[in-house]
Amino acid sequence: MDTTLQDPLVGRLLDGRYRVDARIAVGGMATVYRAVDTRLDRVLALKVMHPALAADAVFVERFIREAKSVARLAHPNVVAVFDQGAEGAYVYLAMEYVSGCTLRDVLRERGALQPRAALDILEPVLAALGAAHRAGFVHRDMKPENVLIGDDGRVKVADFGLVRSVGSATATTGAVLGTVSYLAPEQIEHGTADTRADVYACGVVLYEMLTGAKPHTGDTPAQVLYRHLNTDVPAPSAAVPGLALELDELVAAATARTPDVRPHDAVALLALVREARAALTDAQLDALPPRARTEQRDTGEDRTSVIARAVPAAGAEAADPHPVQHTSRLATPEPPPAGPLRPARRRPANGPLLIVVGVLLALGLGAGVWYINAGQFTRVPAVLGQTEEVAAQRLADAGLELGTTKRAFSEVYERGTVMGVDPAPGERVRSHATVTLTLSRGPEIVKVPNLRNKPLDEAKRILTEEGLAPGVVSSEFSTTVAQGAVIGSDPEPGTERAPDSAVALVVSKGAPVDVPDVTGETVADATALLQEAGLKVSVAPERVHSPEDAGAVAAQSLAEGSRAAKGDAITLTVSKGPRQVEVPDVVGMTADEAREELEAAGFEVKVEKSFPFLGDEVTGQSVEGGETAPEGSTVAITIKGI
Repeated sequence: MDTTLQDPLVGRLLDGRYRVDARIAVGGMATVYRAVDTRLDRVLALKVMHPALAADAVFVERFIREAKSVARLAHPNVVAVFDQGAEGAYVYLAMEYVSGCTLRDVLRERGALQPRAALDILEPVLAALGAAHRAGFVHRDMKPENVLIGDDGRVKVADFGLVRSVGSATATTGAVLGTVSYLAPEQIEHGTADTRADVYACGVVLYEMLTGAKPHTGDTPAQVLYRHLNTDVPAPSAAVPGLALELDELVAAATARTPDVRPHDAVALLALVREARAALTDAQLDALPPRARTEQRDTGEDRTSVIARAVPAAGAEAADPHPVQHTSRLATPEPPPAGPLRPARRRPANGPLLIVVGVLLALGLGAGVWYINAGQFTRVPAVLGQTEEVAAQRLADAGLELGTTKRAFSEVYERGTVMGVDPAPGERVRSHATVTLTLSRGPEIVKVPNLRNKPLDEAKRILTEEGLAPGVVSSEFSTTVAQGAVIGSDPEPGTERAPDSAVALVVSKGAPVDVPDVTGETVADATALLQEAGLKVSVAPERVHSPEDAGAVAAQSLAEGSRAAKGDAITLTVSKGPRQVEVPDVVGMTADEAREELEAAGFEVKVEKSFPFLGDEVTGQSVEGGETAPEGSTVAITIKGI
């Protein structure tokens, strides 16, 4: 049955622009459609957040962050984002449409890939992630579903919906967001993710491409996460004998359980991949993998999920204030499967306390390590998005003290709700420890300050301190504002703007100076006249021929009558006198012919006639033909009389 027929968006014109043609895929946070931009007449992919999540400011912020982050990544291996918007309950991204398939489709169809093919896919993936890492972003959900392979063979990384800045690696809720099969141990245990978490996920993807199977599997997501925490990713050659040692070492480096041992970002891992490829022979690169594919049950391992990380009983009710469509069964953790991974348990002889400890350890596997020490420790409950009153009560219930409350602006958290916690939610602290809350002051609105008469540098500093950005600077003459000081701004003072908005400044050039005419003057006299007017003078190194006497000013960069600012520089060009030009012989020509010939040579012409005048033939000229005369000088011609 075609389920797209039941989708209310298919066939609809979203936001008056995007015609939704078909549903492509459904994920944990959003549905992706093929659509047509009716304004630009192009096919694109439309990613629409599930309406149930659109009411959650935190998820909307994360969703919009994808658009802003990816829009900054102009990279051929990153799926481009064109637009972001909302209509009613539908929050969407308009993205590049890639006709082809995902790496997951390839693995399902073919199973393990040849090493050459695996590296051919991995390298552009790492190039894309490397661009993101160097731009300050972490993907946090790398998996085969997010690797698109176009019909033309191009590889692109998609779904930056979980992207975060590198500088904000610490989790801000009591939940882990990602796909369980590719989560790094530190994401599972501490909820932290930096560039090395993406490196770990890429190592898992490489293992899967080389072997056709995931390194860690289980009947439940809890079991998979437990193995990521406690078991190294095996060597690919253990599953596919004959794979080169270099490939085993590459997977081991990328999937080291200790983050500090891994390559620090995708760029560093890409260098290792290229080094490993160079060391492999053609036979090793083209080794045929086993064709059999392992059928795997859907345990939720391939879906992006919010997985509740364990918190102490006192704060359990606040573990995750923002559940999403799919929540792993880690919210009610199960013990690991039977076998060597299950820790040996025996009934202790020291009373019920140790029995409780054993039960908590069994329930907490895969969600972080529990430390039990006679009630001396607890964990900070999740209070983000709560009012100060509710947050204070939850802290008290967890046996913690409320410290000094701070306030800051936020575009996401409503005014008066908790936007920051120190120590962070889920962090293990001693009982009765002090927790500092940061409350939202709501969206920050900045008023443009009055900068009139402020020097430009000071005006820029004030704008920066106020949370605005200095914009384009233009200049105007002013008789009331000192030169170099601000006349006004756009927007005008008092206008409310969002933080980091640009403010254009108009700076005074001072009162205008009328430029005098100094052509024909000596350089010394011209310099004195211009400096007296408040102008600076420079002399061009090259001299030119001109009608002016040699050594006199032939030209000036600002003409007479121009308006200049005090301190503006004028360049003077000095004459080396007129050029000597050969005078044409015009005797015997008519007066008109002679005038045209002489003027073409650069001379002025004076006609002398005797009276009564009846003829039109030139009988003489003041400078004989063939001789030279200064260019621009006057040559007299005589017209024959009676």
